[in-house]
This record gives sequence, structure tokens and C-alpha cells, in this order.
Amino acid sequence: MKIQLCQTNIIWENKELNLKKAESIISNSQSDILLFPEMSFTGFSNNTNITGESDNFTINKIKAFSIKYNKAVGFGWVYKIDEKAENHYTFVSNGNVLADYAKIHPFSYSGENLYFKGGNSLTIFDYKGFKIAPLICYDLRFPEIFQVASKVANVITLAANWPASRDEHWKTLLKARAIENMCYIIAVNCVGYIGGINYSGDSCVINPNGDVIDMLSNNEGCVICDINNDVADYRKKFPTKNDRKVELYVDLYEKILL
Repeated sequence: MKIQLCQTNIIWENKELNLKKAESIISNSQSDILLFPEMSFTGFSNNTNITGESDNFTINKIKAFSIKYNKAVGFGWVYKIDEKAENHYTFVSNGNVLADYAKIHPFSYSGENLYFKGGNSLTIFDYKGFKIAPLICYDLRFPEIFQVASKVANVITLAANWPASRDEHWKTLLKARAIENMCYIIAVNCVGYIGGINYSGDSCVINPNGDVIDMLSNNEGCVICDINNDVADYRKKFPTKNDRKVELYVDLYEKILL
């Protein structure tokens, strides 16, 4: 499967210009599936009165692109019908929604939790023989949901607006999640100064052994990486997942809380 990471310098809170840029990238792509960063066409913003939508405007735009250019696309957007919005990541192909995930962990350090409510479920979908689970940015710091997702998924995508000030955390945690879960981690970040914050990029593809197959630099750009469906073989050779004691972990966690 040929995956294209689209590491964009997002024009803050400007859907129209960012969607034009996205269409240009999609129209020239030689990949099967393209991934854009979190809040792909607005950049990370708590101003949900500007970024939020309830009419599927962004989804419909990307659906049209997916039909016109015969591509699958993963992208982030903000859904809002109540006082608090939801931070979503959606995959579409041939005009159809393959998956839609609402970020479980709003980033309280930045006040995201004051404007966004967290999702309460994971989503896993099939694409070209792979089982793919999308997660978003701050989710990276919570290994438990990666373990749950990787019970079925052999690819976990992570779309982010991850700042340069914590880029070493980004690189270290991504490798750790790939190794712990014995799956591919496909991570796409934005880059540049966006909304007053510096983002370092470092979008990458990491295999189940923790090897970085490809990583973008600190500039806007794209990379296409071709991955093999070899996760089951890797897990069979080194079956650490079989030794997990989930029931015991739950019991110990509950005892600690007493």
C-alpha cells in the first residue's frame, strides 16, 4: 500500500486556501492513500466558531476530490453542533466515508478540553488488505488505547499539530508505540509557524520493529512510502502480545484506586 504523508504549512483558520492546496497535492499524487495533519484545513485552533461545522462542508469537499482523482484521503476537521465541538479525523475513498474518529483525549494543557469534548470509541477500517485505526495527536501519550486498537489493527495512523518544543517526545513515543504494539505507525504532522506556534514536521512511517522507514524534514512537503502487509508474520515470530495479562492489569488498577 502506497501511503503519502502530506506535511503542510497550514494557513491558520483559512479553509478555502488550505483546501485549494490539498486539491493540488491530491491531484498530483501517485499514492493509494494520502494523509493530512490534524485539523488539516484550519490548523489547531480553539476558536470553534470559525473552524467548526455541522453541514459536512469539509467532508463533502474531500469526497469530491476522492472521486475526481480516484484517491483515498485521511483528513482532520472540527464537528460542532453543541456548545463543545469534536476534533475529528475522517477517511474517504471514492466518495464514501471509510472511517470517522473523534479524538478521545482533548489536550487540556492548551485548553482544548474547554472547547472540545472527547470521543468515546475507536474505529478500525479495512483498506487494501490492511486494518487501519486512526488516532489524533495527544492520543499518542496514552499507550492503553494503542494496545486496544492494535488488537485488530495492523496500521495505526496519527495525525497531529505537534509543536517543535516537544519534538523529541514525538519521535520517541512514536517509536515506542510501534514497538509495543508490533504494528506500523504512520504519523503526519504540520510544519511552520501556524497560529503563533512553531511546528517541526517530522512526519514519519515506522515499522513494527521500531525502524523509521521514512521521515520528512522540517519543511513543507510530501513523501510516499510503500508498506507491506507483514505484521502478522512479525507478531508470530515474536509473540509478546500473547503474554499480556489484561484482566490482571484491570484488577491491579482497581486495587490501586481503593
